[in-house]
Amino acid sequence: MHIVIVGGSFAGVTAALTARKKFEKATITLLEKEGNIGFVPGALHGILNGTIKNVKEAYFITVEEVEKRNIQVQLDSTVENMDTSNQQLTYRKLDKLAVISYDKLILATGSVQNSYRIEGIESDRILKYKTMEKTKAALELVKTNQDFTIVGGGQIGIEMADCLINQKKHVQLIESMNGILVKYFDPEMIAPLLKEMENQGVILHFNETVKAIQEVEERLILKTQNSKVESDCAVFALSVKPSIPYLDTKVRCHEDGAIFVDEYLKTSVDNVFAIGDSIQMPSSLSKDTFYISLANNAVRTGVVVVDNLIKPQTKFIGTARTIGTKVFGYYIASVGMTETESIFFDEEIAVNHVTQPASLFHKQDLIHGKLIYNAVSGKILGAQLISKADILEKINTLSLSIQMGMTVTELAQKDYFFHASWTAVYDITNQLGLMKD
Repeated sequence: MHIVIVGGSFAGVTAALTARKKFEKATITLLEKEGNIGFVPGALHGILNGTIKNVKEAYFITVEEVEKRNIQVQLDSTVENMDTSNQQLTYRKLDKLAVISYDKLILATGSVQNSYRIEGIESDRILKYKTMEKTKAALELVKTNQDFTIVGGGQIGIEMADCLINQKKHVQLIESMNGILVKYFDPEMIAPLLKEMENQGVILHFNETVKAIQEVEERLILKTQNSKVESDCAVFALSVKPSIPYLDTKVRCHEDGAIFVDEYLKTSVDNVFAIGDSIQMPSSLSKDTFYISLANNAVRTGVVVVDNLIKPQTKFIGTARTIGTKVFGYYIASVGMTETESIFFDEEIAVNHVTQPASLFHKQDLIHGKLIYNAVSGKILGAQLISKADILEKINTLSLSIQMGMTVTELAQKDYFFHASWTAVYDITNQLGLMKD
């Protein structure tokens, strides 16, 4: 059996390694359009905040490590055509075309940043960071410029604002919504972070959408419907989009361009599967699917898809949209439904707010938590945490509680470890499960 995987990032590499464990005698080929595999797209953030030293450390795996598992890696190989009738791919490698046949095909091509049709978005003064070469160029722009405008107030945008402020840069942020991180946090939960951003000098432009970009004498002018924002450089931290230009027209897609897959990650064509940023993700809260680019989803789909190559047997349970990060001195984490978006769900919700010290002996660091649950059944629907103490791992417990269908009563009784130096007497994840009288 020949398994061909297109894409050498989180999803594709995970699928390749998992396939080798399950199918010891299979031939496995990984096609990657870049000159290397395993590059972490968030490396720019990691370098700027000092987590890693340089781009050489920004890999979660190397070609050599993959090839040791008897997996063939074809670098600089861009797929140009897909023929599902004959189960073949045509790809270009070093200006030469080659054809490869497959028995099973896994599409893990990933996503692109510059998918928005905005005049001027191709400017070299816009930081890009999906590949190693683009990250190197972005680092040089940060080094040689002072004024930056970030477009997008999601997780990537806020992390970049934090990094640039720490680099003593002047930062403005443009967001089309009326706040930051609106997909993940309700306004009252994110208010302390928003205040801290303003205190540290970030200039915020809410309810504005960039319509065009003009480059004038090594400066960028970002035009919105209301104003013009000028800076040396810009960072587009908008949502990414699927990148599948080679796709056979027989493969069914959603309106947003993401590949349609069933619950076993199989496409509409026999022997073709899709994972990671190439697909919409099923929601843990409803029967709907939606597009979201998160590495944890990519990795999990890469594991599950291999179970289904021969026959459908393992369903992908979907995503609860779990995120966490540290910005401007705050650890923030979120999972599932927010109270704001609950109007789009056919459920009567209730909300718990809890504030408590991070540990028994360190009462100065408070944790603010919020739980959203079904008012009738008690089923947990969402949670948010913010603190100057590291609470990021706690969101994993709350994420699991959503995926396991737990109720607030069960959450209140869940087991937890206690140590006075590191925990409170009653963990905040338990406290959130205590329903109001």
